[in-house]
Amino acid sequence: MLLDHSFPRETDYVKENNIPLVIVGGTVEYHGPHCSFGCDTLIAEGLVKKLAEIKEIMIAPTISYSPSSYAVGGRKSGTVHVPERAFEDYVYYVFKSLLYSGFRNIYVVIHHQFEQESEMPMTLCYRTAAKRATMEYLEETLGEGWWGSENYANYYQELEGKNNPFGWIKVIPTMSTAVQNATGYDHAGEFECSILMALYPDCVDLTRIDDKKHWFTESSRKANTELGKTMVEKSLAYLKDTIK
Repeated sequence: MLLDHSFPRETDYVKENNIPLVIVGGTVEYHGPHCSFGCDTLIAEGLVKKLAEIKEIMIAPTISYSPSSYAVGGRKSGTVHVPERAFEDYVYYVFKSLLYSGFRNIYVVIHHQFEQESEMPMTLCYRTAAKRATMEYLEETLGEGWWGSENYANYYQELEGKNNPFGWIKVIPTMSTAVQNATGYDHAGEFECSILMALYPDCVDLTRIDDKKHWFTESSRKANTELGKTMVEKSLAYLKDTIK
C-alpha cells in the first residue's frame, strides 16, 4: 500500500490494525562518477518495496532532500544539503501530522551515513524530531502533567508494549550492525555499488569509474550483483524482523 495513493478507508485500516507506516529517509548526494545521486535513497526504497511484497506495510512518500553534508563532494558536486535545524523542524511537522491523524507505528528507514548504526546528523534530526513531536502531541492532547497523573500509574509496566508513546516513531538503518559485519558497508565502493546493482542495475555504471579518481570508489571495481543479492537478502531479513 502507498500512502499517497490511498483513500481514508485504507489509512483507517492501517491505523486500526497498527500496520507499519514506513518512510524512506533519503538523500541526493554525490557518489562518484559511476553511481547515481540517489544511491542512498534508492537502496532504502528498493528494500522497502521488496519488504512490502512479503509483509503488510504502508509506504509513505520518501523524504529525499536532507542533511547530506558536503563531506564527500563540495557544493558544486551536485549534492543537495539541507541544514540540520531546518530539516529537523520540517520532519517534526511531518511526524506531528502523522500522530494527529492517528498513526502509531511509524518507521523511518535510512541508508545514508549509518555505518555501525552510528548517530550521524541526519539520523539525529529524525530521532530528535520524533521525540519533540511525540512530547508535544502528548501534552497538547492529554494536558500538562499527563505523565504524572494517576491515569499513567502503569506507565512502566506498559513501556515495552504497543501503548508506549515513545515507540510510535522508530528510526532504523537499512542494514543493522550485524548485517554490515556479515557483508560489508562503504560509500560508493564495492559493497554499496553491489547492493545498488542488485536493486537498480541502471543506477551503477562501472565503466565510468575512471572519469574522476577517488580513494573511496576504487573498490567498486569489485562490485557484483551476486554480492548485492546477498546483501539484499540479509537486509530484508533484518527489516522483516525489526519492522513489526
